Amino acid sequence: MRRLPIEFEQWEAIASELPKWLMSDRIRNFIGDLPPFPTDRLAGERELRRAMLLLSYLGHAYVWGEHSCVDRIPAVLAVPWHSVATKLGRPPILSYASYALDNWFRLDPDGPIACGNIALAQNFLGGADEEWFILIHVDIEAKVAAAIVAISRAHAASARGNDAELQFNLETIVESMAQAYSTLTRMPDHCDPYIYFHRVRPYIHGWKNNPTTPNGMIYEGVAEYDGKPQTFHGETGAQSSIIPSLDALLGVEHESDPLKEYLVAMRNYMPPKHRAFIAALESGPPLRNVVKQGNCPPILRQLYDECVSLVERFRSLHLEYAATYIFKQAQTEASNPSAIGTGGTPFMKYLKKHRDETTQHLLGEGDS
Repeated sequence: MRRLPIEFEQWEAIASELPKWLMSDRIRNFIGDLPPFPTDRLAGERELRRAMLLLSYLGHAYVWGEHSCVDRIPAVLAVPWHSVATKLGRPPILSYASYALDNWFRLDPDGPIACGNIALAQNFLGGADEEWFILIHVDIEAKVAAAIVAISRAHAASARGNDAELQFNLETIVESMAQAYSTLTRMPDHCDPYIYFHRVRPYIHGWKNNPTTPNGMIYEGVAEYDGKPQTFHGETGAQSSIIPSLDALLGVEHESDPLKEYLVAMRNYMPPKHRAFIAALESGPPLRNVVKQGNCPPILRQLYDECVSLVERFRSLHLEYAATYIFKQAQTEASNPSAIGTGGTPFMKYLKKHRDETTQHLLGEGDS
């Protein structure tokens, strides 16, 4: 959905011109003067998801869009944001679902969901770098669609002991993830590290473990919070369900420590059906147990390792980008730290650990 009904026009209007309003350094005044957001007029999930995108972008523009940040969000924005988020089963903050999954449209309606035929529905400042950064994620999600279907079918085939079906679906996962990896390699084509760090990244931080919001954020007028500040993680790729779904199928386990707790916490920011899918995959025996058996056909063992290798390559390239686009950049604002991720974590340590733990699950020729 590109736009809400006429009752929401004033909210849609300020969102559509958000890059202009942000340049005024008075975005909070404009948002504070908006009329009540008529949440009772929202009909169905599509309108709720559009409303969540709208409120999330305006919410982050309100917090991060002027020279100094704030520690409270006015009721005119906070109350509908919380209401819509609750109905969608997510916290009231900009998350990956609104930033990428719901934030695109096709230039040619009959063309593919791929870079070259997609554009963003909503921006903060706009420009090629912001556009490309998010569209790469959208393209990846589209490339992985076949793998998500195959993950479910591979899980079922493994439980039934149907080796032929399992092989076909593992081959599909390998092909799909290889295409997704190829898309990820295109990130530098139109997204410059300096521009990303200083013009794109500042708006997607959350209010958990951010040095400028040490106590969290007060959502004025939200009765459920009783005036107490809330701490939510910011938007991050860890809120995508792609890699967690593959981890669940392949039996890639992460050591029980704060890093694993963080990965699990990110599921609360996913659409409920996404986290339910991951939980369903985890409810059965992992594929790893099947392919380690002595009577398992060698091709299944080989395909398993190819899947693990692709997850490892994906995580390795992500780590490389994190170093180039964030860690090596010169920090100029406390609100945009180069050593803390938008999700509020020491990301270099986390990403290295997740990559290394993935590599450890390769079976090779002689492991059993």
